[in-house]
Amino acid sequence: MTEHLKGSASAHEEDWDIIIKPSKGSAPDLRLVWRYRDLIWMFFKRDFTTFYKQTVLGPAWYIIQPSLTAMTYYVVFGKIANLSTDGLPPFLFYMSGTIIWSYFAACLTNNSEVFSKNANLFGKVYFPRLVVPLSVAMSGLVAFAIQFLLLLIVAFGIKFAYPDLALSYRFLFLTPLILLYIAVLGVGAGLVVSALTVRFRDLVYAVGFMTQLWMYATPIVYPFSQIPERYHWFYYLNPMTVPVQTFRWALFDVSALPVGLYLANLAVTVAITLCGLALFSRAEANAMDTV
Repeated sequence: MTEHLKGSASAHEEDWDIIIKPSKGSAPDLRLVWRYRDLIWMFFKRDFTTFYKQTVLGPAWYIIQPSLTAMTYYVVFGKIANLSTDGLPPFLFYMSGTIIWSYFAACLTNNSEVFSKNANLFGKVYFPRLVVPLSVAMSGLVAFAIQFLLLLIVAFGIKFAYPDLALSYRFLFLTPLILLYIAVLGVGAGLVVSALTVRFRDLVYAVGFMTQLWMYATPIVYPFSQIPERYHWFYYLNPMTVPVQTFRWALFDVSALPVGLYLANLAVTVAITLCGLALFSRAEANAMDTV
């Protein structure tokens, strides 16, 4: 009787068409992620609608927040600290840096708790977990688009009043490349943090603080031209130096960066992204057992 039951159980297990097994640290299958692109779009719409569903001003916060931030930077760093803005109108200088950094910070912080925030969903349904970080990066583009439109309106308004303001149309083809770079870096750094928080939960509380420190280590409220040369090596290691300065160069024709800085920042970004993919893939195998 016992042997018959064992034989029946064995035969039943072999009838499965698809057996899903946890990965053992292998790289994510990007082709499989592409097959789930409709799910990425669904998560994108879910994040956008639920985030502002019960707010009074809704998407207007996309305009209010960076505007107030730029004005605060103008008072604190422009008037009180008297820092240079590379000859740009202060609002344009601070606003341009703010919207670039905001997109990166959103990709990083919102991906730092992928496993814990989606534990219920991950425990019930199988799909490539990388779908969620990619949808977060897409959601951040909505805020950036609205803020970027505001920046352009103000820039062309100032240009109309003060014709001496230099405006370049390089941003038309450089902005998508800058956003792609930031999305890759933000998702990669977010994957590193999310993989580590599976074991070290208190790391989540340090993400916001570390992101704020990273911002002040990036030429957001001060121009790269004012950084002493003996500290340039640090900005070669800071992968957010290039997108911020390149964005201002593409819009307002400020000083360009040396080619070596571009190559160094790109190398650091690739290293962070590959490390994030590897750690995320390893954590994915047993995350639901530890979260």
